[in-house]
Amino acid sequence: MISTSYHYEQVDGLRIFYREAGRRDAPTIVLLHGFPSSSREFDALIPLLAQRYHLIAPDFPGFGQSDAPSPASYDYTFDHLATTTDHLLEKLGLTRYSLYIHDYGAPVGFRIMLAHPERLQALIVQNGNAYREGLGPKWAKIEQYWTDPAAHQGVVDTFLSFEATKQRHIAGTRHPELYNPDTWTDEFAHLSAPGQREIQADLLYDYRTNIASYLAWQAWLREHKPPTLVVWGANDPSFIAAGGEAFKRDLPDAEIHLLDAGHFAMDEKNDEIAELMLRFLSANTHR
Repeated sequence: MISTSYHYEQVDGLRIFYREAGRRDAPTIVLLHGFPSSSREFDALIPLLAQRYHLIAPDFPGFGQSDAPSPASYDYTFDHLATTTDHLLEKLGLTRYSLYIHDYGAPVGFRIMLAHPERLQALIVQNGNAYREGLGPKWAKIEQYWTDPAAHQGVVDTFLSFEATKQRHIAGTRHPELYNPDTWTDEFAHLSAPGQREIQADLLYDYRTNIASYLAWQAWLREHKPPTLVVWGANDPSFIAAGGEAFKRDLPDAEIHLLDAGHFAMDEKNDEIAELMLRFLSANTHR
């Protein structure tokens, strides 16, 4: 088995952490994580791909092992997360890669794709939403927060709570015994660190800009038609199955798999996702 190595780079004045595995002369896959996780969510997936691919999995600013400066010194928007992540990839000399986008990784990834369409070889989408119909019922409350943040601070408290952090993993699963409780206890400890409430509240508020960008992202997909694999946890209450199916509207040739899993589908479908990726990527990537 190929080992994963762990690195830091100075990017935009921040110390940005990333995982790396595989030969650097192999086709590259960039893995973009979700909320409230980090590149750690790919720990079990990376070794299954590293025999044939070069893997880079960064932590966004404010997440995992990357620096988390206060919002007074770093503007926590998805535009800014994407810019810093893009600068990391450029510093690493990566000019051609496939993207794996999950949850918050989707708005970061779409911004990078739109900025550099020539760099994308293939796209893998795992519960990374780009369609209105993919928004589950809880987003109605979050939209109230976007309308009047001061009057709806309870939405942020709920969003960052221990129970919500746990349910992001186990909601929708029929096999809770496959889920390691260390994931949500560690994530909640991170969310409870000083300054994290302000960071995550800013990003939650800025998420409205992603929904406003959906039509532009969809138009980009129609124009560029990247080879696309969708591996969607169909029981996710946040980004529901309709969001995965909707990619077929703009990408008729997309390969779409609705998996019997929740938001963090890799927690219980890791081997299946790896197998689907290996087959898909072998037909759609090259040096």
